[in-house]
Amino acid sequence: MSAQSTQDPQPDLLYSEEEEALRSAVRDLLADRCDAGAVLARIESPADGVPYDRGLWKALADGMGLAGLLVPQERGGQGATHREAAVVLEELGRAVAPVPYLTSAVVATEALLACTGSEAADLLAALAAGRTVGALAVSLAVAPGAAFQRVRSAAGALHGELTGIADASCADVLLVPADGGLFAVDTAQDGVTVTPRTSLDLTRPLATVTFDGARARELAPDAGPAVLRALRAGAALLASEQLGLAEWCLTETVRYTKERKQFNRPVGSFQALKHRLAQLWLEVVNTRAAARNAAGTLAADGADADVAAALAQAYAAPVAVRAAEEALQLHGGIGMTWEHPVHLRLKRAKADSIAYGTAGRHREALAALVDLRAP
Repeated sequence: MSAQSTQDPQPDLLYSEEEEALRSAVRDLLADRCDAGAVLARIESPADGVPYDRGLWKALADGMGLAGLLVPQERGGQGATHREAAVVLEELGRAVAPVPYLTSAVVATEALLACTGSEAADLLAALAAGRTVGALAVSLAVAPGAAFQRVRSAAGALHGELTGIADASCADVLLVPADGGLFAVDTAQDGVTVTPRTSLDLTRPLATVTFDGARARELAPDAGPAVLRALRAGAALLASEQLGLAEWCLTETVRYTKERKQFNRPVGSFQALKHRLAQLWLEVVNTRAAARNAAGTLAADGADADVAAALAQAYAAPVAVRAAEEALQLHGGIGMTWEHPVHLRLKRAKADSIAYGTAGRHREALAALVDLRAP
């Protein structure tokens, strides 16, 4: 055993009693406020052009204090860890909830945690309290460590255009990488134009953001470290969202195949379907292990956080897509209708499969990390 592995023990993959209690509270709230009908209604007739559910976000962020889970108590947050945030994301993934938890409470928050100074501290406290929604102005498709777009900064103003920004349409403030550092920009001011784009996953909208002399507040002289930290946390905890989505697909498909009859027998009794669902169950269980390992490694600030994040995304992304595709097919004709919620999961799974880097990109990163550590 190496010295490094002695210092960084394997994270506990089991859920604690507190985490299970948190799961139960979040699931109950989502069952009451975010059923499939509510989500479909949001994307069919979005308020202000986006499906963002402000009432649900207020209940999660303000009522339950979940927006500040990753923020230390002395900085205005709950002082929890990535393990608790992962549990929340599992439940949000199950419900395909149209709230900016991943983008604001995880990615933008992690970027601010890498910054110092009063400006970053004030903004971090606002995000933790749920008063402000933030978004990192980096394309959703960018993987940790990859090159990302920057805009031009001049005399405290920003100029340029950024594409593929998730939840920019509902953000109050953007964290913008520029050639002069990382800046905070209020979206409501003059000089900022947020143009929604049609995206596959209508519950997590994308937008193009244009800056034309927008006033900006400097958060860090170099955007690189903050963006890397934020994208790594996003990729690692996205696996928990994918896990929740895959578990919903498996559970609902098993339930349906027990009820749906063909030739006077439940279709789930046919051997071919049993094998398909058993294989999917194994893949979901493995996804849970990978996602929990990634969250636990981040929570412990382990040296293997990059490896854990890459491993989680390399495995979880294709499993979530496969689970949604199996659910769609095995639900038969009703699975192909707009009214049935399985299409929401398929679209989210497909969109998530390229968020924060594709599975192939993470496999390449994993191979490179292993080569670097080889004796």
